[in-house]
This record gives sequence, C-alpha cells and structure tokens, in this order.
Amino acid sequence: MAKCKTDCIERPLSLVFEKLGRVVGRYPYVFLILPICVAAALGAGFIFLKEREANDIEDQFTPVNGPAKLERAIVVKNFPQSEEFSQLRLSSEGTFASVIITVLQGENILTEAAFHDIIELDRRVKSNTTGNTFENLCAKTKGMCVSNAILDIINYNATKIGSLNITYPMNNDTFWGTTIGGVELKPNSSELSAKAVRLFYFLDEKDEKTKENSDWLDGFLKLLSNYTDQKTIHVSYFTSISRQNELEANSDSIIPLFSVTYFLAITISILSCMRLDCVRTKVWVAAFGVVSAGMAVLASFGLLLFCGMPFAMTVATAPFLILGVGVDDMFIMISSWQKTEVNKAAEIRLAETYKEAGVSITITTLTDVLAFYIGLMTPFRSVQSFCMYTGTALLFCYIFNITFFGACLALNGRREKGNRHWLTCMKVPQATGDGGGCCVGGAYDEKTRKEFEMPMDSFFKNYYGPFLTRAWVKTLVCLIYAGYLAASIYGCFQMQEGLDLKNLAADGSYVGSYYDKEDEFFSAFGPNVMLVIKDEDFQYWNSTARESLDLCLKKFQDLTLADSGISPISWLRVYMQFGLNTGFNLNNETHFKSHLTAFLNQSGFSQDVNFTYNQIHASRMFIQTVNISTAIDEKNMLNAFRETAEKCGKLQTPVDLIVYHPAFIYFDQYAVVVDNTIQNIVVATCAMLVISLLLIPNPLCSLWVTFAIASVIVGVAGFMALWDVSLDSVSMINLVICIGFSVDFSAHISYAFVSSEKSSANGKAIDAIYKLGYPIVQGAVSTIAGVVVLAAAESYIFRTFFKIMFLVILFGAVHGIIFIPVFLTFLGTCSKSQEKDKQNLPELRDTSQRRANAFVIQNVWSADPDCP
Repeated sequence: MAKCKTDCIERPLSLVFEKLGRVVGRYPYVFLILPICVAAALGAGFIFLKEREANDIEDQFTPVNGPAKLERAIVVKNFPQSEEFSQLRLSSEGTFASVIITVLQGENILTEAAFHDIIELDRRVKSNTTGNTFENLCAKTKGMCVSNAILDIINYNATKIGSLNITYPMNNDTFWGTTIGGVELKPNSSELSAKAVRLFYFLDEKDEKTKENSDWLDGFLKLLSNYTDQKTIHVSYFTSISRQNELEANSDSIIPLFSVTYFLAITISILSCMRLDCVRTKVWVAAFGVVSAGMAVLASFGLLLFCGMPFAMTVATAPFLILGVGVDDMFIMISSWQKTEVNKAAEIRLAETYKEAGVSITITTLTDVLAFYIGLMTPFRSVQSFCMYTGTALLFCYIFNITFFGACLALNGRREKGNRHWLTCMKVPQATGDGGGCCVGGAYDEKTRKEFEMPMDSFFKNYYGPFLTRAWVKTLVCLIYAGYLAASIYGCFQMQEGLDLKNLAADGSYVGSYYDKEDEFFSAFGPNVMLVIKDEDFQYWNSTARESLDLCLKKFQDLTLADSGISPISWLRVYMQFGLNTGFNLNNETHFKSHLTAFLNQSGFSQDVNFTYNQIHASRMFIQTVNISTAIDEKNMLNAFRETAEKCGKLQTPVDLIVYHPAFIYFDQYAVVVDNTIQNIVVATCAMLVISLLLIPNPLCSLWVTFAIASVIVGVAGFMALWDVSLDSVSMINLVICIGFSVDFSAHISYAFVSSEKSSANGKAIDAIYKLGYPIVQGAVSTIAGVVVLAAAESYIFRTFFKIMFLVILFGAVHGIIFIPVFLTFLGTCSKSQEKDKQNLPELRDTSQRRANAFVIQNVWSADPDCP
C-alpha cells in the first residue's frame, strides 16, 4: 500500500516532467530567451521600489492591531492634543531632540564648571536656525517654549548650581527622574551628586510645521555630530527621527555586499561542479545556475513591486538567502544529469534528468515555499513582507530552473555530445580514462555509459559511510547528540524576548551611544503610565465608586515595578481636596459637575478629563514605574499593569480602565512573539509531516522527519540565545526558515534509507549517505556562502540573519549526514516494513523490468538534498 501511495504521486509527476524535459531539450533557445524576457519585463517593477519601501518602525516591527494601538486610539479620541504642551500627556513620543550630558572624568556633574558647558550647549542648540528658529517651532505652554527644569531652577546661571538644595526624585511637585541620572546622596549630608543630566527640546507637532521640524532636527544632528568644543562634558544625542533615519541607512549599507555574495556563489558553484575533463566539466552550467537564481530575484521582486507589496527592510536580506538556496536545485539537476547515459541525445538525457529530479525539486520547493507562506500568519508586517518576497522568489527559482537552467543544461549536453571544449567549443580528441586535460576530454565509464563518479561521492561511499556505521562511532554520535540537546535546552531557558530599538541602528551609531547612556544613568525610573477610566457611567461623585477607584490605584502602587513613594497624579484626589477646602459638597452630582470646569482650568488638569455636555466621558491618572532596565522588566511591567487593570474591572464597584504609554506600542511584541512563533512552527511542522507521510513509504520514518524538525528548531533556538540573539520579529523569520531546511536535509536521508534495496540497516545507511552526502554538503556550503557576507554588516538585523541561517544550515546538515543516518540504523521497523512491502508486491514476469522500476522509484530522490 505504501508503494502504491508513493507511486500515485510520483509516477504521474515523473511522466509530466519527462515530457517537459523533452520539450525543453528540443527547443532550448526558446526556453533560454523567454525567461530572460520575462525577468527583464517583471524587473521593471523596481522603478516602484522607492514608493513601496516600508521602513516605518512602528508599522513594521510592532504587532498589527496590538492592544496598545487600540488603547492609543481611545486616548487620542478622548484626549486630543492640546495647545498647552505636556510631555506627560503625550499619546506618542512627540517630536523632539534630546541630549544626555556626562562629565568627562565620570564625576559629579552638578558643578559650576560642568554647567557653564551645559548652558553653552543649550544656547547653541536653541541658536540652530535650520528650517526655522527654535522659538518659532518649539512646543509651548502658556505662550512660552517648554524649557528644562534643571536650567530654569538656576535661572541659566551656572554659579547657582552649588547652592541648590534639590530633593530627588520629586522637587516642588516636579519629577526629576528623567532629568538627572546616576544620582547618589552624599554621606551625612542632604546634598545630591549626579553623573548625568538630560535635556529635551520639544517641537510643536502641527501638520504645517512637519517639514520645518524635520529640517530643524537635521540641523540639530549636524550641530551635535560636529560639537567638539566641550571642556568638561561628554554629549550623547538623539532625536525622534533618529531611529527611522538609521534604519533606512542600514538598507543601503548592504547593497555592496550583494556583489560579493554573487561572486562567492558563482565561485563555489563552479568549483563544486568542476572536473579535470575539459568536456565533462560543468563550468558554464554552474555559472548559469547562479544567473538563474539572480533572475528569480529580479522577476519575483519586480512582480510584487508591480502589485504594490510593501518592501520592508528585512526583505533586503532575502536575495542573499535566495541566491544560496536557489542553486541547490541546480546541484540536484546536475547530479541527475550525470546519471544519464552520455551517448544519448541531449533531449533524451534532459528528459531522464527531469524524470529523476523533477519530483524532487518540486517537493523541495513546495516545502520551502509553504514554510514561508505560513509565515504570513505572523502579526509583524516586516515578517509578512519578508515571507511573501522570499516565498515568491523561491517559486520563480523553481520555474527558471526547469526552463532557463534546463535549456542551459541541454545546450551544454549538445556541446558534450560533440566532444567540444568547455571554453573554446572546439572539438577535442576522446579521452580514454577518468580525467583528461586541456587537449582531450569526454571520458565516461564504458560499462555504465555514464560519467565517472565525482570523488566526493566515492568518499562518502567508501570511507565516510562505513566509518559512521561502526558501533563505537554510533555510541560517540549518540553522546554528541545528547550534549547538543542539553546545550540547546539550556539555551532556550536563557532566551530574551523583544527587539531592542537601538539595534535598528548601525554599530557605532550615535543612537546606540544615547541608549547606552540612558540605560546606564536613567533606568531607575520607567515610564509614567496613564490609567484611563473609559466608563462613561462611572460616578466620580459617589463615595463608594471613589473608594473602589482608590483601591484600584493602591493595587497599581503595590506592584513591584511601581513607585509607592510617588503619589499617583490624580485630578480627582486634588478636586476632592479642593472641595474640602472650599466647603463644596462634591458628593452631590450637580455640585460635582458644576464646579468641575472651573477647577480643571485653574489647576492644570484640563487635559485629564473629557467633560463635555455635562458628562464625564473619560478621565486619566498617572502611575510612576521604577527599575525598568531590561526587556524582561518591560514585559513584566506591561503584563502586571494590564492584569491589574482587569482586576479593577472585577471589583464590587467595577472600574473599567485601560493602561497606556507610547512605549507600550513596542512592548506589545512581548505579548505575541513567543506564542506566534510557536504557532507558526507547529502549523508548518504539521504541514511538513503530512507531506512526509505522503512521500515516505513508512509512517514511523516520517515521524523521524518530524523529530528532526523539532531537534533542529530546539538547537537553533537554544544556540541563538547563547549567541546573544533575542527572540523578536527578525529572528522569528529565521525560525520559520528552520522548518523548510530541516525537512530538506532529514527527509531525503529518511526516504533514501527506506527505499534502499540493501538488506541490513547499516547497508541502507551507507547507501543513503552515498547518494545524498555530497549534494547535502553542496547545498549547505552554497547557502552559507549566500549569507556569510552578512556577518560583516554593521547592522544587528543583518548579522542576526547570518547567525541564525548559519545555525539552521549547520544543524540541518549535521542532522542529515550524521545524526539521522545513525538513528535510523537503530530503527529496525523501517527496514522490516520495507521488506514486507517488497514481499507483498505482485510477481512480475520480467525480473529485469522489476529491477528497473525499483531503480527508477529509488532514484527519484537519490540525488536530492532538499526534497522531503
């Protein structure tokens, strides 16, 4: 039944590919020119590249429809931007420039000498007139530019800094936690010392000022990048457009690396396919195989750009992967070509090549493309864009391989048939043995009428396979695997989650320096979180409702990551105190509402209550967080605040509220990245299992394929954590890639083992390694060569892509040619079921025909390192 199952799938496809091979071999120039024309026509879509670029950090690297985005919509609806600027009440980061100033010697910065330089720096920043003056662009409160409290308190006079008696973190109702950092209280004294001062320069966010704001910020960056006159201080700087600028610059930085990759791919392909025989060598075929992969990138990207598909920065890594993966099918087809008889016509040899390799590369493409398209389920647009472009490019790789590359193979076959030199195309004398040289060529095995085996094939058959199947080597392999698994599982527990925003900038960027200083000196306090009561029916004047709200606020203040020493900023608490002082009965709804508008305008809380048409639609309060210095702290704080908000909604008098801060937009990735990665892996693995069950004539061996997928994924996840790579939207892409490649390597070995005619388990393992060892090595080396140049990139995103791809290919290949063959020798049921299937086959009258059929079925997969 297993044989029938595989025949039902393989045989019709094999016949289709055989006919296609004849057509391509008969009309090679048509299939050579037509794909070139298609690639050129679709490649015209690159004219839309600039307008399709989607590098907005929030849009690409935060979850689509994340909870914080919905919470922000509620905040914007109920609390529109006021003319009176308040940093605390911003619904976004705002438009700003910032500097963190430290003393060069790392000492106390609250000194007269340091503040002389700080005041001079402040003067220069405000003197920047690029686009417009700061006074015309600044965010204002009561008609005046918002200034920095540390400079206001000394009235811009450095001599006063020594006489100040500042209390920290609250000083006269002003929060200083984001203004001075690295604070220490001197022993036996109330005097403070600090190691850093931070200044902000906020700009008005009116739409008509967007262009002028951008110009002013560019001028600020230019000023600070050339600011070298400091005598006592060091300056780190940042703007609200810095991350975006650096991200866009990163994409351009890897373009020169692509030419290096292309050269490496061609070189490795040629070297791996080269023979000393000047006729049988496959120099031009290998070179055009790489060209075929390049055409696939051109055509697929152009098509999607024509269709309006956003082009995210992550897609810039796709050509490196496609170039490496795309040549794998070339190796398979060349390997199949070398198994055909050399005295046959080129079109017949190509038909036999397609019959043997066609199903193989089809299933390979199916599994890889399926893995990428499953990645479209992720809520990160950067991942969706990468998966769409890469999956489509792999489809085009497949199409061009069976058309353009097939035509190149046919033309090369005609040259070989005429015994012509690979370079000069001049006829050379027939060689008599395996070898040749510059003057003779065209040697082949006269017994089989096929090309001589490649030396690497002989190595795997005669040396490596027998060595691997020795008892003591198997024991050593099992011990090595146990160590691999233990290290992988340990690494999984060390994994960090989330994309650190500073990693979007290049190494050595001023953005990284600013974030490092921020982490070093300003991590004592986290964001001031907004609590929005969105229940329009909440009775603020009702004492019971207020008690419930007070209990809710206490729950927030009791959280580990909240500062219980800083009272919540609450308009209601101040209003009730106002009522006590003035004698108003604020427990009465009419009195409560009648005095509310006047209070809000006088107290500065007008932006915290949406009070229209005599109804409070929403109001907000603020809780200060502390000790938010790592991604784990950010995740725990976000979860704790949202869980507490849910608890408040379940009190006896429910308080329906949400929590929000602009940083939550980015913190949301922690809520989905693990679950979504697991979901994608499980769905893709199940899909691969179904495909394996259809194609491998033994269910238990199909489960070994699934085991290999899980093993590779665990290994990659664990070792990427040990290699300082976090689980984020970038590494999620690569874990999806894991599935396709782990299927590729393990399924081929499993199928070759099961379908081998050898009687013993060791013999089956040696036979499978002989047929697949070299193609697996070729595929692994070519893929790693495709991405290795990314190791030199000055960007976390591209280096991460290299690191995980390296781990994926390394572990996948090691499983394919070391672990799985050894483990399969322990699995006697695979061979037994195979023997049982053979016993149940109907007797054929012509035994030679039976052997031929068995050979065809077996070798549909024998040359393919990438087909599950």
